[in-house]
Amino acid sequence: MAGTLLVAAALLLGLWGAWRSFAPQPANAREQLQAQARRIAVLEQRNATLALADRISREANASLQATLAERDEEIAALRADVAFYERFAGSAQRRGLGVHALVLQPQRDPQLWHFTATLTQNINRGAVNTGHLQLQVEVSDGRRLRRLEWPALAAPAATAGIPYAFKYFQQVEGDLVLPRGSKPVRVVVRLLPEGGAPLEQAFPWAAVVAPAQADG
Repeated sequence: MAGTLLVAAALLLGLWGAWRSFAPQPANAREQLQAQARRIAVLEQRNATLALADRISREANASLQATLAERDEEIAALRADVAFYERFAGSAQRRGLGVHALVLQPQRDPQLWHFTATLTQNINRGAVNTGHLQLQVEVSDGRRLRRLEWPALAAPAATAGIPYAFKYFQQVEGDLVLPRGSKPVRVVVRLLPEGGAPLEQAFPWAAVVAPAQADG
């Protein structure tokens, strides 16, 4: 029995040695492992690059869509303005010098406001209207109204008013600074044409204030 076991053990040992001798072995297992590791690193880097490019592309596309939407709104507004001015210039109804529209835009400083006044006339066709524009603001202290004159609202260089010169229409822009704590109620546009009497046109403050724009 012992002899049989020894023969069987010797046979198994011989078979294992033969398998080790003749079984296929990689030429260099370490080099293959290193090559596979490098290949994995390259593929991971490529995947990360593609993911980043995809994210950038999506963000750029979203920004482009927003820009296109803004341009569409701007074009629509400009077309509406052009249509109005074409009708105005060709209108049979004659209108003297006046303020067609006034817009006040709040700035970062709560005391600072930017204004845009649209001036029009179609009585003196072809004649150039020249003069200066000033704003006055009526404020309330809770008991009474008082009017703030333009020199108290304007920058020192613009105390004479904002100049204008046009045939049919012009948008005149400028800035004004309200005293701290003021509660504006009305704004008065005062036109000082050269060679003519001053003209005044009043607007409720709330009706001409544009919504504040959020930071982009």
